[in-house]
Amino acid sequence: MLNTAEFLLTIGSLLLLGLVTSALAHRTRLPRVTLLLLFGIVIGPQALDLIPPLFTDRFDLIADLTLLMVGFLLGGKLTRDSLKTSAWPVMVISICAALLTAVLVAAVLWWAGLSFAIALLLGCIASATAPAAILDVVAETNPDSRFSQLLLSIVAVDDLWALILFGMGMSLVSQMTGHGVDEPFLMAAFEEMIGAVILGVMLGVPSAYATGRIRPGQPMLTEALGVVCICGGLALWLGVSYLIAAMVLGAVIVNLAEHHDYPFHAIEGVESLFMLIFFVIAGASLDLSSLGSLSLIGLLYILMRTAGKFAGAWLGCRLSRTDALTRRWLGLALLPQAGVPIGLALVASAAFPEHRQTLLSVVIASTVLFDLIGPVLTRRSVLRATR
Repeated sequence: MLNTAEFLLTIGSLLLLGLVTSALAHRTRLPRVTLLLLFGIVIGPQALDLIPPLFTDRFDLIADLTLLMVGFLLGGKLTRDSLKTSAWPVMVISICAALLTAVLVAAVLWWAGLSFAIALLLGCIASATAPAAILDVVAETNPDSRFSQLLLSIVAVDDLWALILFGMGMSLVSQMTGHGVDEPFLMAAFEEMIGAVILGVMLGVPSAYATGRIRPGQPMLTEALGVVCICGGLALWLGVSYLIAAMVLGAVIVNLAEHHDYPFHAIEGVESLFMLIFFVIAGASLDLSSLGSLSLIGLLYILMRTAGKFAGAWLGCRLSRTDALTRRWLGLALLPQAGVPIGLALVASAAFPEHRQTLLSVVIASTVLFDLIGPVLTRRSVLRATR
């Protein structure tokens, strides 16, 4: 009975106080994401300790559900019309931003004294971004502008390149260090992504034609949530990327479900509730003590990742002949970094335990910083690029 009371009180308090935080975001220059993270820090175990373990112990479940919906909504941005006008810029910019970030971080960390193997792994990890934070900032700032649509399309494929680069880096480092690996990590990464794409298509095609029939043209919330949760469950069971599977699912449905008036309207309402709870619990779960262990290597990682995203996006915009305003602000909008880099760091530290401390301390500390500052820069970029 006590657990039920704690659960209801916590949910109600988080939702109401989250609304207050959202209202404050409209009156300040800080994005909602950053305020929610700060709010989570204040009420989390490192400060007031008001959030019961019932929630913090289940953060992985909340994160998975939120990212599933984020992936589905990002996939919904990849319509035929948007791809006709922006497919080339999206591919060029996303590849340049990911690749140049990885190369710059790896090169500078190697020059600073890290072994080439660890510098390479940290470079590959640095290429990932935080789709949930960027989507939330865009949604509250200016979701319909051309810059926002381009940014969301790039974010939709950005982590795909990060996984490929990480797989290549892991395979190369394994061969260099002589670690016994049963299957090359590059092949494993490709299998994970290809499996996710196949799963998204196999679920997306029948869903596109089956949903939106009970109420003609209007898929219900139960339909949308059911399809997304089944996609996530199957992806986790099969060991493929649920984020990529959800993106493919959304892209297939939005392009095939011509009888839908607004195929993604149903899930957007409940997605915002999960995002609110997700960022508050994420703030409560941040390990601020990791900032104290941020060494010269960590500072160089942060500076070079920032420079790499900016320079990579700028170069991609030049190559794809994007306008000057987009070239100036797009790189800063890509700075948020969240769960994916930590997951990649955990995989790398498990494969190379002798480097666990370096990998985790740099990635966790930088993630805390990018979690708090990245959304601020994303919001500023969206506002400046669309004025």
